[in-house]
Amino acid sequence: MLITLDGSPLTLTQVAAVARGQAVVSLGSSTRERLAQARTQLERLVEDGLPHYGVNTGFGSLSRTRIPPDQLRDLQRNLVRSHAAGVGDALPADTVRAMMLLLAASLARGASGVRPIVVEQILALLAHGITPVVPSIGSVGASGDLAPLAAVACTLIGEGDVSVAGTRTSASTALARAGIAPLMLEAKEGLALINGTHLMAAEAALLLTEWETLWPAALVGCAMSIDAAKATDVFLDARVHALRAQPGQSTVAARLRALLEGTQIVESHRVNDSRVQDPYSFRCAPAVLGAAVDAVGYVQAALAHELAAVTDNPLLVGANEDRAGVSLISAGNFHGMPVALPLDVLAIALTHVAGIAQQRVFFLLSARDPESGLPPYLSPSPGLNSGLMVVQYTAAACCNELAGLCMPASVINVPTSAGIEDYNSFGPRAAAKAQRALELTRTVVAIELLCAAQALDDHRPLRSGVQVETAHARIRSVVPPLETDRPLTADIEAIALLIATGAFAS
Repeated sequence: MLITLDGSPLTLTQVAAVARGQAVVSLGSSTRERLAQARTQLERLVEDGLPHYGVNTGFGSLSRTRIPPDQLRDLQRNLVRSHAAGVGDALPADTVRAMMLLLAASLARGASGVRPIVVEQILALLAHGITPVVPSIGSVGASGDLAPLAAVACTLIGEGDVSVAGTRTSASTALARAGIAPLMLEAKEGLALINGTHLMAAEAALLLTEWETLWPAALVGCAMSIDAAKATDVFLDARVHALRAQPGQSTVAARLRALLEGTQIVESHRVNDSRVQDPYSFRCAPAVLGAAVDAVGYVQAALAHELAAVTDNPLLVGANEDRAGVSLISAGNFHGMPVALPLDVLAIALTHVAGIAQQRVFFLLSARDPESGLPPYLSPSPGLNSGLMVVQYTAAACCNELAGLCMPASVINVPTSAGIEDYNSFGPRAAAKAQRALELTRTVVAIELLCAAQALDDHRPLRSGVQVETAHARIRSVVPPLETDRPLTADIEAIALLIATGAFAS
């Protein structure tokens, strides 16, 4: 894939491709010219002798300190060095590469006043597979993702450590081997590199890419469980959901109807079934999962805006076609709340996807409904064999941790910079929680698919809908039916890998 930075919004596909090393990114010639013009305008503006934040002043609570012209390069270099103060495990390489792409795209929009070479230096690192080693903890997600982005900026100037093909080395060594000269930062460029929401936005983009493989699997698991429990499909009637007027609910019901189309199992007990209605985890699945998908829609919309944004400070604004009338304005575009709050919502949405799936697992294994025709714990020989009893314990443990992850990161404020930066978003923490929530939810969905597939085997020769049976075959390609007790960890992990690789998304 070839991506040209021209000011257009990035897409999830583009971010994922760069994160995986499957795309080439370039700077368009017209964009290069626009950046050069913006840089010229910035330099003219700062010749007025007035203080301009981060250009000829200190930073944060030190912004009232004026810096003489002959020390402006030192100011930017010192900023980058001093802010590279993160700790903890290094971020995954794909996250760092995605963050670098978002940083380059924001700068390429021409409002930050950096020279074209600054953007080209970032793209050169991506092209040569030079990935800065970025500690995962340190950003409060308001004055930009300062510490993580400073680690990237250190690499641009030939400092810090990097990873190349999985091997850690010094940035200076990696740049020399690639024939890339360390960057000398000019006025404002260090600040432009470390201001912005690029870490949390990158993490959100990669999370939503993973959601696109998880969500179809969650719907398949629900549909498979409906037939596994010999539940009805009456509650999926489109007329019922139209009366609710919730778009996600109608969408989920329609998808479940499609998955179950042609099922023999529903038809086998449509008459003379003593049950009046099914438990909420089945009957209310369209409402619960529909609410989750609508919540994720909000996250997707917020991220789409962020992938088109400039999140630096201060910014060049008000330019007309000949670059006249430009102002350099200090504001707060770096604040992460537009991303942090949606990320907190994402964790909650994921928790409900997992929670209702776990409850269906509980139902399938409990054997408390004789109409379902299922043995306790789906055991081939209840008592002698415990069957799938303890996979529900694992699902329950996941759901318990998920409940803790639902505490929003964005609502707890800790001021920084002597009170100048007095309301922070903690978006990277929200992203980390959402990432863990997605991993746990994927495990719970894998457990539901494991149990539902076993239950379908118990209903043979009856078959479910064509799409459910296709999913069942995919499960059976990696996990055999349970004929006697065996360790189940590998089974769960194999299905989780199927989910992660998009096996249920087609």
